[in-house]
Amino acid sequence: MTRSERPTIKHVYQNYILDSTNWDGFQARDGDIVIATSYKTGTTWMQGICAALVFQAPEPPAAQDDLSPWLDARFAPAEETLALLEGLTHRRYIKTHLPLDGLPFSDRIKYIFVGRDGLDVFMSLWHHWNNMRPESIDQINATPGRVGDPFPLPPVDRRTAFDAWLDTGGFPWEQDGYPFWSHLAHAQSWWDYRHLENILFVHFNDLLADLDGEMRRVSAYLDIPVNEALWPMLVQSATFKAMKANAEKMAPASTLGLWKDTPSFFYKGTNRRWEGVLTDAQIVRYRRLAVERLEPQLARWLQYGRRVAGDPGRPS
Repeated sequence: MTRSERPTIKHVYQNYILDSTNWDGFQARDGDIVIATSYKTGTTWMQGICAALVFQAPEPPAAQDDLSPWLDARFAPAEETLALLEGLTHRRYIKTHLPLDGLPFSDRIKYIFVGRDGLDVFMSLWHHWNNMRPESIDQINATPGRVGDPFPLPPVDRRTAFDAWLDTGGFPWEQDGYPFWSHLAHAQSWWDYRHLENILFVHFNDLLADLDGEMRRVSAYLDIPVNEALWPMLVQSATFKAMKANAEKMAPASTLGLWKDTPSFFYKGTNRRWEGVLTDAQIVRYRRLAVERLEPQLARWLQYGRRVAGDPGRPS
């Protein structure tokens, strides 16, 4: 990969929940922000951070669903989501779960990629999956135009689900991620273009360790001056505790009745819950496969964060 190379679309991502072609009608504006994650890496957390920075207020003026839509989700008609985006007058911050090889890339956009260790991702994903109402899963599967198999209910056994997630591709060109999509391939697709100035890498661990410092990094990257008089209040509003207390406004799909318990979408906000839950063999196998499937530097960064040597997250 040379520093002159730019992202191109290699795959169309369509399944029970994703449709990458929804981006075909998107018109970028200068300064648009796109928050890119696989899943359960801090997507909603980064939306809360961007809301605090964009509005310079501890609470957004409306539910995040109405301010920061997930464009590649297929449970809403693309034309409705595009119309919502077109009608927004604030600086837009948009959510995507697409790998970069399925997303149209624009120099007008500032991209923020949020990473997290795959073992922590799976544990959060397991809770997320089990917090979905079964009837909501039925509704997702019944949405017209579904491509591929339906979204299954979570299996009874967590370890069985982990093995399937690690050993079965979510799409034919992937090796892991079932029944979602590959957390590892997703990260590699963004890491391949870490030389581009309009992609910022942020890690879940770093947000936990130093929310103030990471928010300053994001603010500088977005060219949003820090108002020191407001800053402590903005940082406080983006803490896990504050966002959970305001879950009806901050959680995704909070207005759609997707969750058994909406505040529980913000579960614990902690790492290493896999200890004593997954077997030692499963943990070792995940670490081995991550090293095999990722560039070594990316495997280290996903596991640890803390802006390891060479991490392209800017500004420092």
